[in-house]
Amino acid sequence: MRVLLSGNEAIARGGYESGVRVAAGYPGTPSTEILETLVRYSGVYAEWAPNEKVAMDVAIGAAYAGSRAMAVMKHVGLNVAADAFFYAAMTGMEAGLVVVSADDPFMHSSQNEQDNRHYAKFARVPCLEPSDSQEAKELVGVALEISEEFDSPVLLRITTRIAHSYTLVELGERKVEERTEPPSYRIDRVKYVMVPANARRRHPIAEERIAELRTFAENFPYNRMEMNGRGLGIVTNGVAYQYAKEVFPQASFLRLGMTYPLPEKMVRDFAAQVERLIVVEELDPFIEEEIRLMGIGVEGKSIFPICGEFDPHLVRQSAIRAGLLPASEAVETREVEETKGLPMRPPLLCPGCPHRGLFVTTKKLDLVVNGDIGCYTLGFLPPLSALHTCGCMGASIGQAHGVSKAGIAQKHVAVIGDSTFFHAGLPALLNVAYNKSDTIVIILDNRTTAMTGHQEHPGTGVTLKGEQTKAVAVEDVAKAFGIKRVYTLDPYNLKEVESVLRDCLAADGPAVVISRRECALLPEARKAWRPIKVIEERCNGCGLCFGIGCAAIVKSERLDEKTGRAKAWIDPLLCTGCEICAQVCARKAILFREQMIEEGESS
Repeated sequence: MRVLLSGNEAIARGGYESGVRVAAGYPGTPSTEILETLVRYSGVYAEWAPNEKVAMDVAIGAAYAGSRAMAVMKHVGLNVAADAFFYAAMTGMEAGLVVVSADDPFMHSSQNEQDNRHYAKFARVPCLEPSDSQEAKELVGVALEISEEFDSPVLLRITTRIAHSYTLVELGERKVEERTEPPSYRIDRVKYVMVPANARRRHPIAEERIAELRTFAENFPYNRMEMNGRGLGIVTNGVAYQYAKEVFPQASFLRLGMTYPLPEKMVRDFAAQVERLIVVEELDPFIEEEIRLMGIGVEGKSIFPICGEFDPHLVRQSAIRAGLLPASEAVETREVEETKGLPMRPPLLCPGCPHRGLFVTTKKLDLVVNGDIGCYTLGFLPPLSALHTCGCMGASIGQAHGVSKAGIAQKHVAVIGDSTFFHAGLPALLNVAYNKSDTIVIILDNRTTAMTGHQEHPGTGVTLKGEQTKAVAVEDVAKAFGIKRVYTLDPYNLKEVESVLRDCLAADGPAVVISRRECALLPEARKAWRPIKVIEERCNGCGLCFGIGCAAIVKSERLDEKTGRAKAWIDPLLCTGCEICAQVCARKAILFREQMIEEGESS
């Protein structure tokens, strides 16, 4: 049966069909849907781990125990998991292990656009790349077979367009023998205990493995030549293959499904059959440089950009500029009439977002805020402009501590989400306590992993499988670390937020503030939405309410007679009734729910 699947759904299906028994990961766009889909299949255990390093270790442990396993993460997650990835490359395992890395060209939802093919070369493991959903499904099984044949983890690299694009996929059956009893664990201390003496024995094995894989790559069925004209030969991979096929229908192609190691003989044979050889690949000149190392003349990044995401228009325009296509091939892009003159709409914190009240207050107190990775990162944008640094998961606490130790007079605070705190904030907070930092750490606890679509985490008390479990209390963690000043507040209450932060600023030593209010988009929170309204007669258009950056508050067409400024209007379809705007309004022109009821404005 053929069905339409996204690349992520296809990878999950491939894991199921290929006998994956254990899968672990941490949610991160564009990879999140893989585990959310895989957990629905019977016979597969899937979990959200606190971070990618833990997830990688879980998958490695399962593979050591003889079960096929999968670790899933976005590209920056592999940075977190790199230690585990590298030792697994040295040890090998008892059953297949596939590591899925979802790279994000153009940084649709990321802080960088690194090219994780380099990790494969660095760790001496093979890298496979699908060009559509069918291949995404198939290459999971192929990766597991290669993993078992060559005693190595295999990196399956996808990009955002492969992850989220839909193509037809032929479904198959699950290929795994059901166990009647638990397997025994094979002990091999020399292979699996990476003390220096054993690691020295394993390194030459890893180098021999790559040499064998180079030979294997020559006959790898997903590396294939498509010969047409001799004038132009294109080496390509992944989604770039789809774009190149559309733009250069008469060219010859060497499509690589294994991008490390490359099939050198196949590359040489292909290069000898074409007059001009180019590489079409997103991000780094990875394939291009490997071909150059073979002593073969090739072009790539001199034609196509090194930054950003490709599409057919970009590939075509780049080819025209390089003389690969005539100017007549240019496709005119016309601006859609309906969009002319419309202002840009930057991303904002959602109406009712609990982080808004916290940022309104830090801005009022003129605090320098070290930010972190999560939806609260949007607080950096105008009009809030409340975030001053943002690097990677967990960086905010360490940065604020560093600022404190550098002797800066102005107090810094760190903000970090609840899921991110469990991911990478725990060691940093321990460091704050251990090294006696004068740092305020604000944990923005909205009861979910919101940025990637409301996944569970150790603080929610629910697993990926929907099972109830122990919910870890952030307050208990902070106190266990020895931090004495621990506060919990409701970020919808601006007076409380300001009072707590002023207390923290007035005292020396570390403090932890848990700003707790569930995400406004969670089902239970949505049930409580009740819009509030502006009393136009009281509003003079001062603009204080516009400063909180809520999409539900807009300038109305009615102007104040004295000031000439636009009065405020609240869109009842967007307003959640969080009442942040009512608290900042100096003229009491925005009614609270209780006031609306008293004045007969609401049922």
